[in-house]
Amino acid sequence: MRSLNFHLKVLITVLVSLGIFVTAYQIFVLNIPVKANETDNLWNIDAKVDFQAASSGPVKAQMFLPPLGQGFISLNESFISNNYGVNVNRVNANRVITWSARRASGSQTLYYRLVLSQRYGSQQDEENGPIYRESLPVEGAERIAAEALLAPIRQHSADVETFVSETIRRVNNKNDDNARLLLGGDPTAQRKAAAVELLLSMAHVPLERVHTLKLAETPQTPELWLRSYNGKRWLYFNPETGEQGLPRDRLLWWTGAEPLLKVDGGSRANVTFTIDRSEINAIRLAQIANQNASASFLEYSLYGLPLSTQQTYQIMIMIPIGVLIILILRNLGGLQTLGTFTPVLIALAFRETQLGFGIVLFTLITALGLSLRSYLEHLKLQMLPRLSVVLTFVVVLIAVISLFSHKLGLEQGLSVALFPMVILTMTIERLSITWEERGAGHAMKVAAGTLIAATLAHLVMNIAALTYFMFTFPATLLILVGFMLAMGRYRGYRLTELIRFKAFLKE
Repeated sequence: MRSLNFHLKVLITVLVSLGIFVTAYQIFVLNIPVKANETDNLWNIDAKVDFQAASSGPVKAQMFLPPLGQGFISLNESFISNNYGVNVNRVNANRVITWSARRASGSQTLYYRLVLSQRYGSQQDEENGPIYRESLPVEGAERIAAEALLAPIRQHSADVETFVSETIRRVNNKNDDNARLLLGGDPTAQRKAAAVELLLSMAHVPLERVHTLKLAETPQTPELWLRSYNGKRWLYFNPETGEQGLPRDRLLWWTGAEPLLKVDGGSRANVTFTIDRSEINAIRLAQIANQNASASFLEYSLYGLPLSTQQTYQIMIMIPIGVLIILILRNLGGLQTLGTFTPVLIALAFRETQLGFGIVLFTLITALGLSLRSYLEHLKLQMLPRLSVVLTFVVVLIAVISLFSHKLGLEQGLSVALFPMVILTMTIERLSITWEERGAGHAMKVAAGTLIAATLAHLVMNIAALTYFMFTFPATLLILVGFMLAMGRYRGYRLTELIRFKAFLKE
C-alpha cells in the first residue's frame, strides 16, 4: 500500500511538473500571448529613393538593406519600382538591393517597404569578428596627438569594452587639445568615428561602423554606432556618448563606412524614411510569423489544424473543465447527480439553446418524459421497447417545440433539436429507476443536482478567456489530470455531510 501511494505521488508530480513546464515554455520562451485580446506592435518602414536620372541613359541604383534576424522578424518585404529590374545580393556582411534600367530620364522614385515585429524575432548568432587589425597610417602632429591620447586610455582600461568606451569619451572631450586636433574642427559623428577608429587601430583593436534606424513614428535618418569584437561577442557603442549596448528599438541597417545609396547614371540621390506603428492581435501575429519565419510552434499546436476542426476542439478541450467542476461538486460538495458525464453533456447542449431557455426545455422534456415512463411502466413493457417509445416521444416533443417556437418567433427553440436525444432519453430512464428504487424525493433531488451541476459547468466552460487559455496551452490538461488523481484518494467529509452530521460535531 505504501509503494502504491508513493507511485501515485510520483505520477501526480510528474504530470503537474510537465504541464507547468510546457506551459511556462510556451509563455516565456515562445512568447505566446496569455490573453486572446493581447496586441503587439507592428512596424511599417518605407524607404523612398529619389534621384534625377541622366537623359535617356542606363541607370543603376544600389542601396543597403537590413540583415534582419537580430531580434526582429520580417513579415513582409517588398520592392516597388516602375520599369526597373530588382536584384538582392550579399556584399560582405550586408544585403544590397540593385535597381537597374536600360533607359531612364527625369525624376525617379523607388520604394522599399519592410513590415516587421519584435515579438517572435529570433536572435541569430552573429558572425565572428576580427580580434586584431593593423594600424592606420598616420604621421606628424596627428600621430603625436593620437599617442598622447592613447597613454591615459591604456592606463584607465582593463579590456576591449572599457578601452573603446574610454577612447570615445576622450575623443568627445571638448577641452582636450589632442582630441580637437584629430577632429580637425569637424564635430560630426562621422568624424568622431574616424578619430576613434584611428586610435583603436594604433592599439590593434578592430572597429566597425554600423548604421541603425530608430523605430519611432517620427522622420528618421540612419544613426551611426560603433562595434568591436571582444573574442566572444560584438560590443556596440554610441560614438557621441560612449554608451555601450544597442537599444532594443534600433534596427541595424548596414555596416561599414560606405554611403547608404549609390546611383550610377543619376544625381541628387536621396533616401527618406517613413516609419509607422500599428497594432495587431498577438495570436494572429503568431500565425503570420509562422508562415514567414521559424516560429514553427504553431505547426505542432491546435492552431495548426483546419479552422473547422479548431472550432470543434475549442468545445472538446473544455470538457475536462466541466468534468472537473462535477468532480468537485460531487466529491467535495456532496452534490448528487446522474453520473459525471451526463451533466457535462447537458452543459454542452446549453451552448446551443442558451442557458435560460435550455433549463426550461430540459425541465419540460424531462418532466413529460418521466410522466410517459411512469405510464409505460403500468403497461408492464420490457426495458428495450420502453426506451424505444421514450426516445420516439422525445423526438416528437422536440419537433413540436421547434415548430411552435418558429411560429412564435423564438429562434432559440429551433436549436433544441441539437439536444442529445439519447442523453435525454437515458436521463429520463435513470431518473425513473431512481424514483422506483429510492422514492420521488430522491429522484427530484438527483434531477435538481444534475441541473445545477450542468448549469455551473456551462457557465465555467463558456468563459472566453479560459477557453482561449486551454486551447492555446493544452498542456494545462496534465495539471488537471494530476488534480483529478489527487482527488481520487480523498476520503474526507463532503460539505453536505458536515451539515447532516452537525449535531454529532456539537456533541
